[in-house]
Amino acid sequence: MTEETTFYVLKEKAVPEVLLRVVEAKRLLDSGKCRSVAEATDKVGISRSSFYKYKEDIFPFHDNAKGKTINMVIQLDDEPGLLSVVLKKVADYAANILTIHQSIPVNGVASLTLSVEVRKTTGDISQMIVGIEQITGIHYVKILSRE
Repeated sequence: MTEETTFYVLKEKAVPEVLLRVVEAKRLLDSGKCRSVAEATDKVGISRSSFYKYKEDIFPFHDNAKGKTINMVIQLDDEPGLLSVVLKKVADYAANILTIHQSIPVNGVASLTLSVEVRKTTGDISQMIVGIEQITGIHYVKILSRE
């Protein structure tokens, strides 16, 4: 009997502190700033057992995204040029836009579905999404899937 794995995409504020500390401990080990698990876990304030329990189950979103397709929905105001600003932000991070679909605006708001290929040269996808969310006229950005 095989166990089915389900994945979730969460914003950082929804992740328990212990899991964020596991990610930080892994970063310290990977960067060479800590030489042992004991040193890294001590530095971030978690037990080694917590580290070992969760280390294979959590990673920053951008770490595992290269070569993948990210599908997202963006709700935005119906303003001239706003779509261009969003697409420019994607281009700034060197992601490849695969598909674009914008709905007909209702009450001055449209939904944009965007499929983006993450390449080796693509910057940090998490930062790209934050950058899109900060554009005036964007209501929200939701990740639908990562394939």
